[in-house]
Order: sequence, then C-alpha cells, then structure tokens
Amino acid sequence: MHFDAIVIGAGHNGLTTAAYLARGGLKVLVLERRAVIGGCAVTEEVDPVRAPGCRVSTASYIASMLRPEVIRDLKLGSYGLRMVACEPGVQVAYEDGSVLAWWNDAQRMRAELARVAPQDAEAFFVMEKELHHLAHYLEPFFMEPPPDVQARGWRKATQAWRLLRRFRGLSGADAAGLTTLLSDSLARYLERRFQSEKIKRLILANNVYGKHGGPFQPGTAMGLVFHMLSGGELWQPGFQGHVLGGMGAITQAMGRACADLGVTVRTEAAVARINQQGGRVRGVTLESGETLDAALVVSNADPKRTFLKLLGTGDLDAPFRQQVAAIHMAGPCAKVNFVLSEEPRVQGMPADRTTPERSFFTLVPTLQAAEDCYNDAQRGLVSKDLWVDCVLASNVDDSLAPAGRHMLTCFVQYLPWQPAAGSWDTLRESLGDQVTAIIGRYAPNMPASVLARCVLTPLDLETRFGITEGNIFHGDLSLAQMFHMRPLAECSQYRSPIKGLYLCGAGTHPGGGVTGAPGHNAATVILKDHAYGATDSNWRAT
Repeated sequence: MHFDAIVIGAGHNGLTTAAYLARGGLKVLVLERRAVIGGCAVTEEVDPVRAPGCRVSTASYIASMLRPEVIRDLKLGSYGLRMVACEPGVQVAYEDGSVLAWWNDAQRMRAELARVAPQDAEAFFVMEKELHHLAHYLEPFFMEPPPDVQARGWRKATQAWRLLRRFRGLSGADAAGLTTLLSDSLARYLERRFQSEKIKRLILANNVYGKHGGPFQPGTAMGLVFHMLSGGELWQPGFQGHVLGGMGAITQAMGRACADLGVTVRTEAAVARINQQGGRVRGVTLESGETLDAALVVSNADPKRTFLKLLGTGDLDAPFRQQVAAIHMAGPCAKVNFVLSEEPRVQGMPADRTTPERSFFTLVPTLQAAEDCYNDAQRGLVSKDLWVDCVLASNVDDSLAPAGRHMLTCFVQYLPWQPAAGSWDTLRESLGDQVTAIIGRYAPNMPASVLARCVLTPLDLETRFGITEGNIFHGDLSLAQMFHMRPLAECSQYRSPIKGLYLCGAGTHPGGGVTGAPGHNAATVILKDHAYGATDSNWRAT
C-alpha cells in the first residue's frame, strides 16, 4: 500500500502529527515499536500477576498544558477524553506534619496563606498576576514554529515582523520580567519576593520537573511562566488535569481520531533504519526486514535516536552529527508506581479535604537540599533527599482499580543517568525501597500497604519507551536548547538535513510535556512544504 507519509512512533506528538497530515489530505502510516500506542502517555497495569486490573499512568501522569487547539481540532472529547481539573494544583507535605495547598480558587488560596504565611499573601497574588500577564506574550509561540534564524531575504523580514507583532505592547517592565524568568534562578526569584520557607517550597514544587539544574542554577525560573500557559478544553491558564482512564485515554482518543481520518497505525513495527538516497528520504526499513517507501518520513523519536541511530554514519555531515551528539540529555528522573491496600494517611492533611483534594501530595526538599540533590546526581550519587511527587490517581478515578485498591504514581528526581557505583539494573529495587521509606515518613501507614510496585529508573525509561538516556523531554529544557535552538538552530523548523525527513517530537519546539504542540507545529510546516513542493532544507547529505 502506498503512503504519502510515514510517522515513526505513536506517542502523542506522532499521533497528533499524523492526524493533522491526514486532515490535510495525505495518506499516513504510523509505525510503533511497542504493542500499544501512546509512547509515554499510556495507562497500564502495574503488576498483572500480583494486582490484576490495577492500572496507572505509567510514565507521564498529569495533563498539563495539553493544547486546547489540539483537543478541539482532533475532537478528542467526542472520542472519550475527559479531564478533571486538579484542585489543588499543588499540595506539599512538610516534615513538621503540616500541609500547604496551592488552590486555583483565589478565596481558598487567600485563606490558606493567612493560615501559614500571612506576611507573604499579597506578594503571592502579585506574583500570580505578573506570571499570567507575562505568559500572554509567550503563549502564541507555543503553537507555531520558532523564529527562523536561518532565514534570508524577504523571509528574514517576515520573521522580524512576526516577532515585532508578538511583542507589540511589551513595556520595559514586561521585557525585564521576561528576561528575569528566562535567565534567573528560581531561588533568587523567590528570595526577592517571599519570607516564608514553606511558600518557597510550595512554588518550588511546581517547577523544574525533569529539568537539569537545582533551583539555584540560572534559567530555572522559566518554569514559573510556562506553567501559566493555557491548557484543557476550556483554555484555562495554568490548567492541570487528572485524565479519567489515565494518560492513555489521551492517546487512545488520538488513535480513534486518526482511524476516522484514514490513518493506518501498525504496532510491533519497530523501525531499524530511515532510508535515504542522494540526500532525499525514501522510506524506512523495519527490524523485521520489511521496507516501506514514502516521500515523507516524520520522526517522533528524539533527535539523537533519529539522527545517530536510525540514519547511518554516512547519511549526514560529520559536524552535524557531532552537534547532535552534544545535545544534553542524561535524564534526571524516575517513576515508581504502587498498588496499595489503603490510602496513605498523610500527617497534617486537613480533615476537611475531600477525597479528590487528597490526590496530590509532593514531598519536596528545601531549596538548598534540592540543589544538593541535583549536585549529588551529577556526581553519580543517589541523594538521601530525593524529591518525590505523589498522585493518588484512584482518589479521582475509581475505574483504575477494583474496590479496596489504591493507585499511587510517584515522579522522582534528581537522579544520575549513570550511577557512579553499580548500575540501575542492580540499584532499581533499592531506589523503590528508598522512595517507599520517604513516603512512609509523611504517611506512616503507606509502606505496609504496598501490594505491588513497578520501578522505572532512567535506564528503564530509555529501554521501555525508546527515549535516549531516559530524558522525558527528548533533551534538556534549558535556554540553550529552546526556541530557535531546539534541537539545534540548523533544524529548529522541524526540517532535517535530509529532504523529506522531519522531526515532530518533544525534542523540537516548544519542548516536552503532553501538549501536542510539537506535533501540531511540525504538521503545519510539512503541509506547507508539501503544498509548495518544497521538502528541501538548507543542509545537504553527504
């Protein structure tokens, strides 16, 4: 069967790209190496033997910034996608037995601050207002390609005009604010505004997830404004949602949308090689030996896997391959998923919290301890002060487990990609034990209630999901690897040095998270190139 385009990888960005390409009239084939679609956005049983029917979002676990445009254009609601807003959006448990929530409701938040840190209440709301305002300037860039710094002639002028139009009305104070958020450290930002250490840790608990650098590192304040971008079906600023049915419900809805648009999806079809001849893509060869031809190939794999593993060493210029190899990955996080016999009873959790309101509790170190944890990881050590973000998904969605079972999914950082002593194969269960013990310090009943667990180290994230070095964002979200520098300045427009080969994954602008934005933007560029017969790039294969 002839296809106009082949998409490598049925993660959410691959499915998004395929759907938009099909809407544009192309005949599309999606190839997925695993037996299920979804990439890192999947819902799976933790342990089918010891806890059958107990499901959890295996990797990604909260819908944050899922783009409203993607939900609307692909009609995901009509295919079963349902989300419940996280309220509170963040909730931190402290060592002294107290709990502090970050409510979306201003009245509840004001009461919460009055109870814990009245001296910081006004500063907190001033911060929120400023962040919402500054996010307004960055929002449009999410759903379009980044500025093309390689443009020449009239295209260079149009790029300049686009930037000028986006920042129309930007005041001097706004420019200073954006500069601070993109370049300053989170710690410095918080120190200038707040007195309460608990408030600082509450805000820390909503930032730098999966990112390199402790809170004292330059550039770590940028998460503040990114988390204020709109998401969800109702275009809510800073939207975070529990997905009913787990994160796999997002990609299952995308899969159904693709099917209705005529997209063909093949699972257990791992791509061994992207084929090119004379600098133009010709299709792919599967690990089974089967060859599939297409004039367009779109890779949802990360840039390193695409350029260094799926293409041969002679397919690309050596300097370009060297730049790709230098992309900073080294995933700093892990996941630990639990099946419990009872809900963890977090010390200090207010008695009036409803069951859904108890679904979040983050165990975040102090700012200095978080910095020390990151530094330990850089030396190959597993710190004693790990950062553990806990979500009791079954408190919101009882379809995930039978009665009497509770699903706890935990995101863990900062961890070394390569331990200095031993390997993740030998350290996997000790990491699970450590995470269990940390949670037990805040919820003493939790360790004895564990019926089953699954530990996914950074190495497991690479092996299971095919993401190089276990980096959930397909490359660190640092200023040097964002916007027109993502993944590299030379291919930031989703095009590659090979004619007809494109990227659509989280390694492209605007980056990671289950947003669908990279997939949308890549499809926009591909359809435009296809319409004008311009599937070329500024590079030439050797």
